[in-house]
Amino acid sequence: MKIGECQILLTSLLSATGISAPANTYYAEIAETVLEMTRAYESDGIAFFKSGDPVNALASFYYGFGWLHFGVSSGLLTLACPVACPLKGSPDILTGPFRAKLEEKTHRYEHLLDRAVSSVTSAPDPATRGHEFAERILFIARVYGRFGKYYLDSSSFEEALSHFSYGHGWLDAGVTAGFFYITAERDLFCV
Repeated sequence: MKIGECQILLTSLLSATGISAPANTYYAEIAETVLEMTRAYESDGIAFFKSGDPVNALASFYYGFGWLHFGVSSGLLTLACPVACPLKGSPDILTGPFRAKLEEKTHRYEHLLDRAVSSVTSAPDPATRGHEFAERILFIARVYGRFGKYYLDSSSFEEALSHFSYGHGWLDAGVTAGFFYITAERDLFCV
């Protein structure tokens, strides 16, 4: 998906997003945080895009999508429309002065996601549904990490960065919502 289209999709989905938990509850507070973080990444992406920095815009929008999809999948957020996947269609191909920055950031985000996955362990008791969901979050982060590596191996840096950012967004949201203990490298998460 083109970066501008990604921004339009994220913005439209955010306008159709609500909090499902009753007001003034623990779950409503978590939902508000997830929604706030999604909006922050949308805002950052717009600012980057407008300032002529498509690399950081790309990473921000997909990180935001990771947070949003976590929120909807966990039941913390509701969408008044179907959940849309931004990881389809042809991406912008960033060339010229953006290429070196894109390649550096993509390799860095690959390592950040690998380190983040290795820095957490499921917090809920293994006999609970919370543990099952934590394992699902880890699975998603790993799968998108593998997709990112696949695209990286074929020099599709835009696709790779999108996948690494999306997977890390899911994991970061899961950590913030309390599904994981951070066992190392706390600085990789927004908590």
